[in-house]
Amino acid sequence: MIGVTERAGVGALRWAGRAGLAALLAAGLTVQAVGIAASWGGGYWIFDVAVGAVAGTAAVCRHRSRTVAAAVGLAAATLAVPVALVAGLPREPSPTLALALAVLVGAAVRALPPRRATGVAAAGFAVAAGSWSAALVVAPGGTNLVLLDGVGFLAAVAGGLLLRLLDLRRRAVAEQVRRDERLALARELHDVVAHHVTGIVLHTQAARLVGADGERLDEALARIETAGADALTAMRRVLGLLRDDRDAGEADPMPVGVAQLRTLVGRFGAHGPAVRLVLPDAEPGWPAEVSSTVYRLVQEALTNVARHAVQPAEVVVRVTEDGPHLTVTVTDDGAPGRPRRRPGGYGLLGMRERIEALGGTLRAGPRPDAGWSVVATVPVPAGEPG
Repeated sequence: MIGVTERAGVGALRWAGRAGLAALLAAGLTVQAVGIAASWGGGYWIFDVAVGAVAGTAAVCRHRSRTVAAAVGLAAATLAVPVALVAGLPREPSPTLALALAVLVGAAVRALPPRRATGVAAAGFAVAAGSWSAALVVAPGGTNLVLLDGVGFLAAVAGGLLLRLLDLRRRAVAEQVRRDERLALARELHDVVAHHVTGIVLHTQAARLVGADGERLDEALARIETAGADALTAMRRVLGLLRDDRDAGEADPMPVGVAQLRTLVGRFGAHGPAVRLVLPDAEPGWPAEVSSTVYRLVQEALTNVARHAVQPAEVVVRVTEDGPHLTVTVTDDGAPGRPRRRPGGYGLLGMRERIEALGGTLRAGPRPDAGWSVVATVPVPAGEPG
């Protein structure tokens, strides 16, 4: 509904602008006709006003086709130069015609493809130069009207270029915003899907191992059900973002804190290697974007342990604060095996993007003795806790 209202408002402004231009051109043609009739007499004003009317109509209707409108206006102005010379008509550039040509050329320079825009601008310069040359035959020293028309034409070309650059910048910014939104959504989907689906796979493998042991099988199936329900809940949060009309920054898709981090670690330790969580002594008061990033980092690191670590006995998640910086370290003691960072994987890339977006750094790699470590350092900005 809001989008329809905005489009209607923009459409009304455009029509108002066209109506205003039409009124201005009509007033100019009227003044022009009266002035020529008073100074030249007879019907000398008819041709001049007719040419101005053709160019003015093209300027008002330029939204239909800027190329055709510019061609019509330039053709009319081009025809007016030799006719005025041969028939002994007024040779000074008509202000109304000059205004119409300025609008047509400026609109073409702003919106047409580069080659056509350049062609229209060059043709406009040629027509203007011919018209000014014809006027200088009558007044060798030039007139204020010739100078004014020249300045107006140059201003139209410069204005068209400026608006073109602003349009390009606006589109570039919009594209960057869309790219950032796609990356953010891709990271969120990866975090949600990879973690919960990994849990489902591990529980399913455990269920197959217990075989006919009814009690252990029921426990494994319950864990599969819980992991599936968590995955659906997380997916609904992400989809809710897509349907939310508010700015993306108004609410994190998954508000998290120390309690949620403890739950994550506890859930992982219940069906995998033991996990030791070490937090600062004081209750952390991190901003929402920092706490969310810490949660996602730990989640991804634990998921990678479950998928790639070879028989780890313990995982240590350590969060320390040193002044304005927060350091998150996730280490395991798995035996040496296949590399954790597989070609084409997006987990490490997503973690790095999250950390660097906050101005932090991320290091991940094998430990000297055994296992793997992920170390992230994030600046904690002053602000309200999340």
